[in-house]
Amino acid sequence: MSRNQHLVLVGINHTTAPIEVRERLAIPAGQLADAMRTLVHQPGIREGLILSTCNRVELLTLQEGDTTSGDNLLGFLHEYFSVPSSSITPHLYEYREGDAVRHLFRVASSLDSMVVGEPQILGQVKESYTVAREVGAVNGSLDNLLQRAFTVAKKIRSETQIGSNSVSIASVAVDLARKIFGSLDGKTVLLVGAGKMSELAARHLMQQGATNILVANRTLERAERIAAQFGGQVIAFEDLYAQTSRADIVITSTGAPQKIFGKSHGQNFLHNRRNRPMFFIDIAVPRDVDPKMNEVEGCFVYDIDDLQQVAAANLADRSREAAAAESIIRQEVDKYQQRVQSRGAAPAIIALQQNAEAIREAELTRSAKRLASLTPEQREAVEALTRSLTAKLLHPQMEALRESARNTGSDLSKEGEERRTGPEGKGVGFSG
Repeated sequence: MSRNQHLVLVGINHTTAPIEVRERLAIPAGQLADAMRTLVHQPGIREGLILSTCNRVELLTLQEGDTTSGDNLLGFLHEYFSVPSSSITPHLYEYREGDAVRHLFRVASSLDSMVVGEPQILGQVKESYTVAREVGAVNGSLDNLLQRAFTVAKKIRSETQIGSNSVSIASVAVDLARKIFGSLDGKTVLLVGAGKMSELAARHLMQQGATNILVANRTLERAERIAAQFGGQVIAFEDLYAQTSRADIVITSTGAPQKIFGKSHGQNFLHNRRNRPMFFIDIAVPRDVDPKMNEVEGCFVYDIDDLQQVAAANLADRSREAAAAESIIRQEVDKYQQRVQSRGAAPAIIALQQNAEAIREAELTRSAKRLASLTPEQREAVEALTRSLTAKLLHPQMEALRESARNTGSDLSKEGEERRTGPEGKGVGFSG
């Protein structure tokens, strides 16, 4: 990373923005490649990656120029999603340089997740990385940074118990359903959407005693695969509204751009069920269930933000392991920054070494006549001696160059700390 290149990350997540805002910026998987291509064509952006999950939308960029900020990224969000900047700005955070590295490491390690320790986020970061590589949005510096983030996440998994008793958004949702019903024995559950979240939800539901699982998905083959895995029944998507009233619990996790269930659907379902209650757990972003369904007596709707209360208990249980993981993050950020800063001194060090070697060889050439009588062993000794002297004379100068690079990086980190904003620490708010 050169002196005029800057690492800038902006985003929103579950701690800074309600679901009403997050769902307006959510990017479907099929649209992610186009979004990244558009991002890296913005002025001043050399590399870029977009992470879009149910709990966050973040833009990680390498920008060129003497002065850069997140203003151009705010402009990208405004234009790409046709969302007014005023609707985004109050919820946006910005990190630069070392703070951006730290945030990325925390996200990949699930320390910034709603459910601390959940394993899905690392896979989601890797999926975004794969798309970014495929479209040429990530190479060089960001590639190295992301690879390091994966290594750090793996290290935290292996050296702490942060991932013990595997927890996910899906398992928290199922835990909520269990608390609502007291027991899931004999309950019928409908999974709408056959993605990873649905598979996890089905697994946890079976463990909690649910006996009847219905699966509906636009792609029939995926629904059949999950239904076969858990002994469930497939519901054709075109029959969804006619069959939903069979379920006591409906868990939705589709990528539909519009809501699937509205208030009128809830009224029809309750009529067919003779007013027996239904619980909807909506873990999709954008949401699948209109919150107005809560107005229907007997319908109870919980979206992903409602799961935070359950997740808070999980965080308390893992606070000690989280503290150990944060310590690893601090060490790894320092190591990464030192490597980046040392690379900044590398061209000057190489030039110094090459110049010194040229002088050494020239002096030996000038002394060739006086050394002509030396035996091969003596010539080798002279070569070794002159190389050793050169290395010792250069050592203080090379260390000075490395120290200068580290000090420059330290100054940049202090500037970044002054600008630092967002949910990880005190800040002054997003500029622009």
